[in-house]
Amino acid sequence: MPFTPFHFGIGVAVHAVAPKKISFLSFCAANVLIDFEPLYYQFVIAERPYHRFFHTAAGGTAVLIATLVLFLLSRGLAYYIALPNPFNWQKLKFPAVLLGGAFGVYTHVLLDSITHKYLHPFAPLFKTYQPKFSVLEIHWFCIILGVVGGIILFVRKFRKNTSV
Repeated sequence: MPFTPFHFGIGVAVHAVAPKKISFLSFCAANVLIDFEPLYYQFVIAERPYHRFFHTAAGGTAVLIATLVLFLLSRGLAYYIALPNPFNWQKLKFPAVLLGGAFGVYTHVLLDSITHKYLHPFAPLFKTYQPKFSVLEIHWFCIILGVVGGIILFVRKFRKNTSV
């Protein structure tokens, strides 16, 4: 996918299903981290293909580990230095960060392997079957999931505020 924020729609949807168990912030962080690879290949060295190792299951797992390490280091640093705490990230539980990051990495790899026909997420073990969806269909899928997830989150927040 050419633009990381499209992936966030899936993150909104999975977070809406289990908001205390799946971190949307780690979902987004994992998606942004994984897309440093195509940015590097496209804009720094201008060499195709843009999506490589980190857009495989093994590379995605490395990105997930990096996401978790960055979270733990940031939270540890926040204990000593007053870091900003938007979205209350310092109170996130490790399992929620793990699940959010895992959903972020593996849905990213899956969607990009559908969008970019040269990607094979289980390489070098084997090439995978690639369904025939257009980039536009994938983008709409992500947008619709994001809207549905946003509606669920809004309704939950509204019910919580009115049931006092």
